[in-house]
This record gives sequence, structure tokens and C-alpha cells, in this order.
Amino acid sequence: MKNPLFRLAISFFGFLLTLSCQDTKSSNQKEKEITTEATVQSEIPQESSENKESKEQEPFKLNEENAISFFYDYEKTLTENKVKLTTSMGSFTIELFENVPYHRANFIFLAKKGYFDNTMFHRVVKNFIIQGGNADNQQTAKKRSEIGRYLLPPDTRKGHQHHRGVISMPSSDRDNPHKLASPYEFFIVVTKPGSYHLDGDYTAFGKVIDGMDVVDRINNVEVDAGDWPMQNVYILKAEAF
Repeated sequence: MKNPLFRLAISFFGFLLTLSCQDTKSSNQKEKEITTEATVQSEIPQESSENKESKEQEPFKLNEENAISFFYDYEKTLTENKVKLTTSMGSFTIELFENVPYHRANFIFLAKKGYFDNTMFHRVVKNFIIQGGNADNQQTAKKRSEIGRYLLPPDTRKGHQHHRGVISMPSSDRDNPHKLASPYEFFIVVTKPGSYHLDGDYTAFGKVIDGMDVVDRINNVEVDAGDWPMQNVYILKAEAF
């Protein structure tokens, strides 16, 4: 018969051996789990910067497909019907006709967007018109690009004639048999009592109600052979109210 102390020592040694095996198994399992998790994480495809950029919503731009519906809805929200133009030669105020909704909405929209600010009266024909809304600078071209490329259909059957002081919209320079309007530009009649040969071809959408003397002053500036003022006449600010 073996010594009881010897048997106790053998039993205790066996217990330690078993415990050591369990710890080793547990440690190996944890290491396996961490490795697997890291592997799975590394296998998840990372979204490229190009995909992220494509998901970002592009800024809204007007075009010939959405312009009419946009201005139809925009006009319903308007409380303004006047625009004050402050120029480098003084200021004048225009009141817009309510029954030409697309042209009225377009003019107020551009004024509130700041489009007209720092544009010029780029065409002045003595005793006929002053035409504004354009400029030969990069800033104006950038504004047009950001707002969009579109035309407006004529709206000439509302009874508005081209009396002196009336503001109207010129046709686009494009091949344009239907007299679609260039939305960024406008002209004001200075002829007394008016230029009625324009009726039916161009859309009158408002009239000068204050500051016609400033319009006349602009009409009297010296111009070059292309009707561009020899000294630039700027629209410093357009304010809708």
C-alpha cells in the first residue's frame, strides 16, 4: 500500500495539470476569436471617397426642363412685388406686374440671389432703351453657371405695352424663332411716349415707379460703337421688397 501523502501529492499534481490545460485552451480560444474578428473587419469593403462624393446631393440648378415648374411654385410664395436697383449713377424702383408670373418670379428670384449685384448696363441706345444684367467679368459668368441655363417663354398677351419706363425682357441670342427670353437680362424703355413696335415680341413685366431721372441719366452716357458705355455703369445692388 502506497503512502497516503504520496497519493495526495499525485492527485494535486493531476489537478494542476488539468487546470493548466484548461487555461491554455481558453487562451487559445480567445486568441482565435480576436484574430477572426480582425480578419472579418479587414474584409469589410471600405467606401471609397469617390462613392461618398457621388452620394452627396448636387446643388439644384435651373434648366429648360424644370424652370417653368420651379417659377410656378416660387411665384406662389412671393410677398414682394418691387425691386430697387442701386446703380453707380443713382437708384430707381421697379414695380412688377402680377399677371406675368414667370417673368416676375424670375426677376425677384435673381434679385434675391444677388445675381444682379455688380452687373452692368451693357447696352445703352439713346432715346430708346437701357439694357442691364450682364457683365464681362468672371464673377457674373460664375453666378450664371451656379443658377443654371434656361429660357423663359414670351408672355405678351396680358395687355402691357412698352410705354416709357416699362421694363421688359430681351430675346436670347440663340436661334430663337419663338422669342424665348434671356432670363438674366432686362431693358427699360426711355422713348417718349414709348416703343410700341416692341409689343407682341417682348414681355413687359414691370415699370419704373420712382427714379426715372436716373434711367434717363444712364441713357445719356457716352457709348462706343457697340452701344456699351465708355465708362461702366454698375448695378451695385438689387433689393426685392
